[in-house]
Formats: sequence, C-alpha cells, structure tokens
Amino acid sequence: MSDDSPEVIQEARLWSDGRWTARVIKNEDDDGWAVAMLLRGEDEPALVGPWTMGRDKKNPKPLDAAAFNTLVKTASEVIRRHEQQLHAQLNKNVSVTLQGQRIKVLLAIVPDEEGATATLSAEDEFGAELARVPVSPAFKLNAGSALAWIESGFERPR
Repeated sequence: MSDDSPEVIQEARLWSDGRWTARVIKNEDDDGWAVAMLLRGEDEPALVGPWTMGRDKKNPKPLDAAAFNTLVKTASEVIRRHEQQLHAQLNKNVSVTLQGQRIKVLLAIVPDEEGATATLSAEDEFGAELARVPVSPAFKLNAGSALAWIESGFERPR
C-alpha cells in the first residue's frame, strides 16, 4: 500500500505542510540567515528573504506555526502577483470609438518554447466577437494600430 499523502515536517530549520516548504538557510552574503519558501513541484523558491536571528545572535530563530503560516501567505501573494504580471504582459486590450461604435481590440499571446503565437480579436460593446486573426507575437497593440486594423476591414496586419 503506497501512501501519497504529503509529509508534514516541523523542525527548527525545516517546516512543511506537504504543499509548501520553508527552509532556513545560511545567508552567504553576510553573517545572517535567510528563509526560502518552495512550492511543491517547483524547482526554484517562490520567496527568499531574511530570517531573524535567535536570542544567542548566532543561530536562526526556529520556525513555528505562526511564522510558517505568514511565510505561506506571503509566498502565495508573490506567486499571485507574478501570475497577474505575466497575464498582463500576454493579454493586452485597447478600446477605440469609430463612427460612434465602441470597439475593444484584444491581443492574446500564447508563449511556447518552440515559438509563441498571438491572436488579435475585436469585440463590440456587448462582448460579441467581430473579428479574429492570427498576428505576430511582436505585434504592438495601441489605439493607432487598433484603428488601422478596424479601418482595414479586419484584414490580417503584416
């Protein structure tokens, strides 16, 4: 019988709930300590930050439940902000008005190691799609390029 449930660890310098792992490490840049927060399945820590010295001013303060929970919350927020930033980089939109009609033009980039792809689309003010064409991921979306695309009859930009 195999048990795939995550291991819970609660040690002075290593704390894990099976999803997140906090590890107190020696800070190579100075005499202090740092803590690294690693999400299960990831290769790189989501968060690395300074860690408090213990009372002896030589060793790190031991991890505890309250500190771990705070670190999990902070590391989760870092990941959430990173995802929001990536989404904003890959999904842009601009709204323009042409002949009294409000049109929202959207650029969606799909990253891929073998070559990113992108799609340019247009929606009316009610969210109904007016057009969709593939474009270069390097396409620069702004009010001018959006208007030019609409005025071209939604022909694929070069």
